[in-house]
Amino acid sequence: MHVTTGSDWCLIVESASPHEGYDTDGWRHVEVAPMGDPTPFAAYLGEAVLAVSEEFEPKTGRIALEVTFASGRIRCDSWAGGLRLSE
Repeated sequence: MHVTTGSDWCLIVESASPHEGYDTDGWRHVEVAPMGDPTPFAAYLGEAVLAVSEEFEPKTGRIALEVTFASGRIRCDSWAGGLRLSE
């Protein structure tokens, strides 16, 4: 799963497998690597997703997503254009 925020502060969620790094035509190199710093999702690696709920704002679209696992949940939301993860 890939979760990020868009330029209009909406929450972007994609089902995606990890991919190789890439260059952005002279701007910078994007490196895809194993997770270094712990995130709230780290505790749930390997667990099945039991439920997903979304919150929408009429002007921007999806603003929050809650992912439920057997042992807990993670809330993802867009806060002032940044991605915020909480348990």
